[in-house]
Amino acid sequence: MSSDNIYENNPLHGIGLEQVLTELVDHYGFEILNAYLSLNCFKTHPSIQSSLKFLKKTDWAKNKVEAFYLYQYKNLPLADNAQFELPPRDRIVPAHQKPGTPAELSFDDAENLRQKRAKKTRARSSTPTNPWGK
Repeated sequence: MSSDNIYENNPLHGIGLEQVLTELVDHYGFEILNAYLSLNCFKTHPSIQSSLKFLKKTDWAKNKVEAFYLYQYKNLPLADNAQFELPPRDRIVPAHQKPGTPAELSFDDAENLRQKRAKKTRARSSTPTNPWGK
């Protein structure tokens, strides 16, 4: 396999950030995107153009949106540890993994996920050197 086509199975290959954002907003809307991703560009005066402007300037937020696109909207299995360290556009998706139908998302699921992440963060920050993380 040549190095030119190793990324071709990645759904992000060949599409721009604006198309990714438009597909997500058309399917889920800004409210669900804000609930799952907690990005202010989806909360305060949301629009495609303002969100695009923010995401182009902020790599960590762009990576968060692109990962959401891959694993929620395209419903691909999660990447392995080595691939997970790479930005979503640089991840190699095995040829046998094909995009599925978009995941059904709800505000209740988003709240449960937020609580689960908060609990994990508290547990991680509660170490013998940081007893106040509880």
